[in-house]
Amino acid sequence: MAEHNDRGHWGEQKAAEYLERKGFRILYRDWRDGHRDLDIVAIDTDRLVIVEVKTRKNNAYIEPEQAVDGRKMHSIATAAAKFIRTHRIEFPLRFDIVAVTGTSDDNCEIHHIEDAFNPM
Repeated sequence: MAEHNDRGHWGEQKAAEYLERKGFRILYRDWRDGHRDLDIVAIDTDRLVIVEVKTRKNNAYIEPEQAVDGRKMHSIATAAAKFIRTHRIEFPLRFDIVAVTGTSDDNCEIHHIEDAFNPM
């Protein structure tokens, strides 16, 4: 597997652990609908939370959360709508971003942006 894929999986694991420590209940990781995916689908109290995880070695070029552009938001919203229809979810919805920066468990920074965007 390519190094960036390994880093992405590592970042999603770190994000999931972080969210669970904050009391989130993880429902799905890497939920797929064709070529679209949702990194983490979770419940935070009484709200469905779609979490986009961005992982980078460092912030030399761009902050990880800045990589979620309009096209990516639209793709996430489309996948979220399909997820909600498929699973008949009736919770209020929120979109978060978790930015993971680092290369190892000893060198890891997590930045959680709640209600980061609303593409609906």
